[in-house]
Amino acid sequence: QTILDQAKTEDVAFLVIGDPMSATTHINFIIETNKQNIKTKVIHNASILTAIGITGLQLYKFGKTTSIPFDESGQNAAYRVIKDNSGIGLHTLVLLDLDPKTNEFMTVNEAIDILLKQEEKNKQNVFTKETLVIGTARLGSENQMIKSGKAADIANLDFDSPPHALIVPAKELHFVEEEALEMWR
Repeated sequence: QTILDQAKTEDVAFLVIGDPMSATTHINFIIETNKQNIKTKVIHNASILTAIGITGLQLYKFGKTTSIPFDESGQNAAYRVIKDNSGIGLHTLVLLDLDPKTNEFMTVNEAIDILLKQEEKNKQNVFTKETLVIGTARLGSENQMIKSGKAADIANLDFDSPPHALIVPAKELHFVEEEALEMWR
């Protein structure tokens, strides 16, 4: 509300990481500015939703994006989304929780551990140590890191500083996708 109040009388900028319209919170912000007759201008930016194209996976083969929260009560949701996407031959982008205020950033390693624990509970062969995954860190930066391989192997790598993301590719890959993932192995 503070930003909206200021925007009624002066120019205000609201800077976000990634594309500003890829989050429901930001769309709500635009709705509010519209209701209050506050003129807005959106400058789009790169987003994890498009930056993942560097992995070589075809963007139009991604299904529903999910996230793994620090809170254990919401962690099974990501497992279910991976299962659903996999069932229809789609890749899954798994966003990892972060809390910059407390300097807490979930790592690829923690995410794999959480998904393996969900597999132990659910026993549906959705995410095992043999599952092909792509771990990413700092996509779009000069020191980005991308590694593909079995979950058990990727879980042992150090992805260094955040932000991290995890991708679970579809079981059937296009030959160009296979070649790209080999490049990141």
